[in-house]
Amino acid sequence: MATINLTAEEFEKTITDNDIVILDFWAEWCGPCKQFSPIFESVSEKHPDIVFAKVNVEEQQELAGLFQVRSIPTLVFMREKIVVFSNPGLLPEANLEEGIKGLRELDMEQVHKDLAEAQNNDQA
Repeated sequence: MATINLTAEEFEKTITDNDIVILDFWAEWCGPCKQFSPIFESVSEKHPDIVFAKVNVEEQQELAGLFQVRSIPTLVFMREKIVVFSNPGLLPEANLEEGIKGLRELDMEQVHKDLAEAQNNDQA
């Protein structure tokens, strides 16, 4: 699957309907974003089961705020609607592939358990 342009209106459906979503927060004027764009596109072609979504921070300020994006590009890896990794800055292709491998290998049962435990501790 090639990359998609994600809007706030499509966000909930996108993360609900897809197990793995990788978000690339970018802006038109950002040099590193332009350098990263072909890498993101190339890697997306190798993983058709993953949604690779580009989020223009100037057009989608609500999403950028939701993810507390402070610098761009910023990559966010989500699995089962949970943010499992966020990285500001340009990633080389090998590092992006490594991140995807790690994302696929995550024990999501354990992640859900740890998240529930952390939420319970916060409420205590």
